[in-house]
Amino acid sequence: MQMIFQDPFSSLNPRMTVGDIVGEPLLIHNLAKGSEKKDRIEVMLKKVGLKPEHSMRYPHAFSGGQRQRIGIARALILHPDFIVADEAVSALDVSVQAQVINLLQDLQAEMGLTILFIAHNLGVVRHCCTRIAVMYAGKMVELAPTDQLFEDPKHPYTRALLSAVPDPDPDIAMNYGISGEVADVGNLPKGCSFAPRCPDCMDMCRNEQPEFCKTNDRFVSCIKAL
Repeated sequence: MQMIFQDPFSSLNPRMTVGDIVGEPLLIHNLAKGSEKKDRIEVMLKKVGLKPEHSMRYPHAFSGGQRQRIGIARALILHPDFIVADEAVSALDVSVQAQVINLLQDLQAEMGLTILFIAHNLGVVRHCCTRIAVMYAGKMVELAPTDQLFEDPKHPYTRALLSAVPDPDPDIAMNYGISGEVADVGNLPKGCSFAPRCPDCMDMCRNEQPEFCKTNDRFVSCIKAL
C-alpha cells in the first residue's frame, strides 16, 4: 500500500531533487540502487507525464499539478496493489484536476491498481469511482455502486448531500435539504448520530444505534431504509 497526499506543496521535501523524492522508497526498501534505481525513476516519471531530465530539479520549479504527478510517481515506484488518494486533487485547479484524475484512471487500468479515493467533491467521485461509501461523524452510513447511489440514495444524509450539489441553471433555487450542526464525534448522541438533523427521524432513531446492514446490493445504516 502507498499513499498520495492532499497537498502537493507540503508533501514534497523542498531540499530534495525530484529524483531523490521518487527514488527514496526504493532505497528504504532496498529494492534498487545506482543505475537500476535511476532507470526505474525515469520510467516512472514518464508514466506520470514528466520528463527524465526533471529528476534533477527541485519541487519549487514545478506547478501544483506537476508536483502532484511527482507524488503519484513516488507512490507508484514500488508497484503497490493498493493506493490511498487522500483528497488528491482538491488543491488543484479544475482543469488540472481533470488531468490528474484521468492519469490515475489510466495508471489504474495499466497497473491493476485498487484506489481508495477520498474526496468531498461529488462530481469528481462520480467520475472516477465504481463504488462510493458515504461517511457521517466518522462512520459509513451508505455503501453502494456509483450509479445506484446517485440515482436512488437510501440514507437521508446521502440525499441531503446530493441535494446540495449546485445546479448550473440560475432559475433553480439551491436546496440544501439539511439543517442543524454537524455531530460532535467526541460526544455522539445515544442513537443514530444523524438523528438530530434527520427529516425522517423516528423515536427509535434517538435511542437505537442502527446497524450497517446489507439491503439488496448495497449497505446502509438507517432503521427506516432497511
